[in-house]
Amino acid sequence: MMIFLGWLLLVALVAMIGAFTSPGAWYAELEKPPLTPPGWVFSVVWPILYLLMVIAAWRVTLRVSPEQRVTVLWPFVAQLAVNGLWSLLFFGMNLMVVALLDLVLLWGLLLLTIRHFARISSLAAWLLVPYLAWVSFAGYLNAGIVWLNG
Repeated sequence: MMIFLGWLLLVALVAMIGAFTSPGAWYAELEKPPLTPPGWVFSVVWPILYLLMVIAAWRVTLRVSPEQRVTVLWPFVAQLAVNGLWSLLFFGMNLMVVALLDLVLLWGLLLLTIRHFARISSLAAWLLVPYLAWVSFAGYLNAGIVWLNG
């Protein structure tokens, strides 16, 4: 249970970065691409994705030896850091292009994480697929905003 709580705490810290960098007036004034969901969708989707991440990391952690954990889990921890950085770059600093590059890195790290997790637990890997889909959609939205707003 302590491992689960540890992952929950780490993921919650990343989630709080997003909570402290809310879209605000700057984002409201941007032209947005088609399919941009209403704001409330993000506050529903992200907690679900974060919970799936916690469960996936927990399952993998329990199935590998302490010696294997760094090797297997480093891409997961790295993608968490890159995930938190996106909110700071996009909403906090209004660096749309840099945030898009961050999303590309996040996507790659997430694919690597899924690959690592699949070797240990197919369920853990599949739990991250909705997150990969959402990050892909976020890439579309970020790229669309860059395109439409120069």
